[in-house]
Amino acid sequence: MLTRFLTRLGWSVVTMFGTSLLVFILLNAVPGDVARIVAGPKASPAVLKQVRARYHLDEPWWRRLGYYYAGLAHGDVGHSFVTDQPVAQAILTRLPTTAALATVAVVMWMAVAVPLGVSTARYRGSIFDRGTLVVATLTLSLPAFWLARMLQYWLAYKLRWFPVAGFRSFVDLLLPAATLAILAIGYYARLIHANMVEVLQSPYVTAARAKGVSEMGVLFRHGLRNALIPVVTILGMDVAGLLGGVIFTENVFALPGIGTLAVQSVFNLDVPVIMGTVLFSALIVVGANLVVDVLYQWIDPRIKERV
Repeated sequence: MLTRFLTRLGWSVVTMFGTSLLVFILLNAVPGDVARIVAGPKASPAVLKQVRARYHLDEPWWRRLGYYYAGLAHGDVGHSFVTDQPVAQAILTRLPTTAALATVAVVMWMAVAVPLGVSTARYRGSIFDRGTLVVATLTLSLPAFWLARMLQYWLAYKLRWFPVAGFRSFVDLLLPAATLAILAIGYYARLIHANMVEVLQSPYVTAARAKGVSEMGVLFRHGLRNALIPVVTILGMDVAGLLGGVIFTENVFALPGIGTLAVQSVFNLDVPVIMGTVLFSALIVVGANLVVDVLYQWIDPRIKERV
């Protein structure tokens, strides 16, 4: 177990290094005078020179790369070109909003998707099963930006059931979270359905029924636990993606999260913030992979340790 974990951790470090290098190369290849963006369009040559010297913009790329990795080694992602705020502080300030949105959304879609997936597997081929498949296909086809706008217009602006935008309390998260949940419920319901159908045909499920185990016990205690194994992998990646910032949803509902921060940094060509948000998202995804590996052992002890 320890050897497997250390191997995965080593590859995670390699992945993060490659991601940071790729982001650095791509952002430094973007055309535009960063010094003029920082100092303003009417800045004098002397001010531009000072800005370039402060941020090492007048030095070769390989030296800037060295400064960049030296800062990362000390936990310093840099300072924003626009606000001069430390990038790590800017991300951590907005993380609670994104984390709260992600948590509410995941709870919403799993609370609906799990019973739907189990029920459609139990009544496979019924009208209920086929209807769920049709609805799931439709929700998978909806653009996130369009759905967020429609829900905002009808449920918040027209009917006034929810706040239109902003983040002041838990209620402000319900509509954005529902947007994310609607997009995910159908997919997870069908994923659980497909795995449950396979599991319910397994010999140990037949043996459990022969021993007199109730149908609810067969479905949830014997079937669902094994059907969740592939679901955990995808859920881990989706949660990591949500924590990295939900760009469309956060911007539509004006939530002060990491996704909004990333969009603002792109428009402002705020290179340190762009690099910081990308690296943070990559770190979350890599960490989610490690957590999923550990959860595999807990969900199904039959999974043998492989290095």
